[in-house]
Amino acid sequence: MLSPSDSPLGKQLRKYVCVRIIRMDNVDIALFDYDRNNTLYFFLMNADEQIYMRYGGRDARSPDSYLNLDSLALAAEKGLELHQLYKDGKLPKTVRPKPDSPRNYSMLVDRTFKQNACVECHLIGDFQNLHREKDGTLDKLVHLFRSPDIRTLGIELDVPKGLAVKETSGAALAAGMKPGDRIAKWEGDVVWTFGDLQYRYDKVPRTATSIKVTVDRAGLPVELSIALPVRWWWTDTRYRQSSIEPRSYFDDRPLTAEEKTKLGLPAAGFASQVKYVSSMAQSVQAHDLKVGDIITKVDGKDADPHADSASLYLILYKTPGDAATLEVLRDGQRITMPLKTIRMSFRK
Repeated sequence: MLSPSDSPLGKQLRKYVCVRIIRMDNVDIALFDYDRNNTLYFFLMNADEQIYMRYGGRDARSPDSYLNLDSLALAAEKGLELHQLYKDGKLPKTVRPKPDSPRNYSMLVDRTFKQNACVECHLIGDFQNLHREKDGTLDKLVHLFRSPDIRTLGIELDVPKGLAVKETSGAALAAGMKPGDRIAKWEGDVVWTFGDLQYRYDKVPRTATSIKVTVDRAGLPVELSIALPVRWWWTDTRYRQSSIEPRSYFDDRPLTAEEKTKLGLPAAGFASQVKYVSSMAQSVQAHDLKVGDIITKVDGKDADPHADSASLYLILYKTPGDAATLEVLRDGQRITMPLKTIRMSFRK
């Protein structure tokens, strides 16, 4: 760590053995489990490989949305307290997961070990998903839409203060969460950092309709039940550069109920208006969409329980390389248009 040794954080870190892992070749990826697209991730643990907490996490806004030296210092301090409790026999041991290795994924082995190349974190996540796609176990709601955004629930954290709540709105406000609360448990699991919270939130079944959250309010625990909004699991996936996501090189927005009614479209449908078309669309001959086009159907379908836009429908139900047929409204005219999805090839 680069923190000055005489700084508060530096003094705390001197009580730790700090290890930086730069290659994942021989790491137990079941024990060190996390969203591999995080830029920075710390595990605070002991020599028995008991993990006290995680520190890290991000959202689509920025790689360091939730990274802060003050919150890291809070985590380091709490880690020392938990370690003392563990030594005193007051902190129960957790069950270690069944070990897993990057060498268990043949496509990853071909790309890295056999090429004498580095096994990087994002490669592990990507090739795990490619294996799931191949063997039929891929669940895009779980494996593509990782790390749901707590802001969808209406939770804004005071990042330097760890899990202190700064502002609430929407579902969190309706459940009774207040500014100044400190989130203490998420679905019954103790959480100390945003990294802990995001990790636990990612484990919530995508069919869930509510979650249980315990907050510390003026030193007292308060139990809350937060209703999960529709598509609470959705996150902007573009920064992930995932090989399992079918790329179609346009952005759209769901039509409002009023707009659908005016156009005679189903109220529960996923009709959406194109708001951006990438120059890549023409380069790879993906489609001929234009800004302002309204996509009303994909392969004859106009509604889906999960998708609220044509682009989300394509992501959920198409494999990269698949073709689709779009029904489009353009300047009042209905046209049919072929679309080809692309498997993105990014620097690995």
